[in-house]
Amino acid sequence: MRTKRAGLLTKLVVLALLVFVASALLGLRTQIQAAQADLAELTAQKAAQEQTNADLRDAVENSGDPDRQAEIARSKLGLVAPGDQIVEFTD
Repeated sequence: MRTKRAGLLTKLVVLALLVFVASALLGLRTQIQAAQADLAELTAQKAAQEQTNADLRDAVENSGDPDRQAEIARSKLGLVAPGDQIVEFTD
């Protein structure tokens, strides 16, 4: 029994399909890499937001602590307690 050889048109169609599939796979690979980069960025943002939330939660839970109130008054408002010594540096 003899098998029939593929004609030129059949070979061109198969070649075109192979080129199409290869280009589609490369496009998918690019999309996957972009999605992985987005995932890494979002994971970092999530970690930063969780840290911010934890800091805020701690600040709310300890807002009545007198030492914490004094620290905030000194660092953020520039206030001093009676009896504190102020040292100024000039140029």
